Amino acid sequence: MRYQVKFKRRREAKTDYYARQRLIIQDKNKYKTPKYRFVVRRSNKDITCQIFSADLTHDVCLATAYSHELPRYGVKVGLTNYAAAYCTGLLLARRINKKFALEYEGQTEVDGDEYQVEADPEGNAPFKALLDVGLARTTTGARIFGALKGCADGGVLIPHSTRRFPGTKQEEKDFTNDAEIHRKYIMGGHVAEYMEKLEGDDEEAFKKQFSRYIAVGISHGDLEDIYEKAHAAIRADPTKARADSELGYFKTRSGPKSTEKPPISKRNRKKISKQQRAGRVKQKLLAKGIKSLKGL
Repeated sequence: MRYQVKFKRRREAKTDYYARQRLIIQDKNKYKTPKYRFVVRRSNKDITCQIFSADLTHDVCLATAYSHELPRYGVKVGLTNYAAAYCTGLLLARRINKKFALEYEGQTEVDGDEYQVEADPEGNAPFKALLDVGLARTTTGARIFGALKGCADGGVLIPHSTRRFPGTKQEEKDFTNDAEIHRKYIMGGHVAEYMEKLEGDDEEAFKKQFSRYIAVGISHGDLEDIYEKAHAAIRADPTKARADSELGYFKTRSGPKSTEKPPISKRNRKKISKQQRAGRVKQKLLAKGIKSLKGL
């Protein structure tokens, strides 16, 4: 046949194999040393940041961070905006550095300026990963670049430029980035400005759009302080456990998980032979009072 059917995930428009090939294929002289990808995916309710390496048969996930974990660090609402993306990237960076015991603090003071971690000549090299945006549009100010900035400030080496950060201006063929504007987005300043404007212009629309902020008592003047505290809390403990009162995806958790082991019947048993299985069935039937097993 002349026609070659494309890969399934390509037909489903889920994977750009042209881009993926360049992100995972390593030089031959580096043998089995993997390339690591910093994968950012965004949905309507969540932002997911992961570190992956590619094996011969599957991808291997080294660390993961989700924006729905941010309430543990004080960010209760607005879990999909630019500031939340920055916090999620920072959380992942601190987790991966803790996992491999790398002493790279990154950029502790958020200034919005370009930062790339420099290797310590006397110690271990920093963890290096390549940005994988999937099928997302790489437009200027996109939230995937907020996650990139957070991960870079957290001490992970991700080769990048400031061209697509918020506040970038183009003059002929040159791109210049305004660090102050970028910092405003990282600290939620753009949300605070809109909250203040909408509250003054249309109070009904403000109450409808920012009902969750109002419910937890957050005003436009509180946002910067909230994100500053969240950054400090993430650096202090990036692996904070879920609280007993924190509900899961299905919103059904009523308390802490039970530490008791499930009964033997519900545990994963070792594989038994056909003869042993037949013997167990025979014992159960005899226990129910069935003396004759003929015809069964």
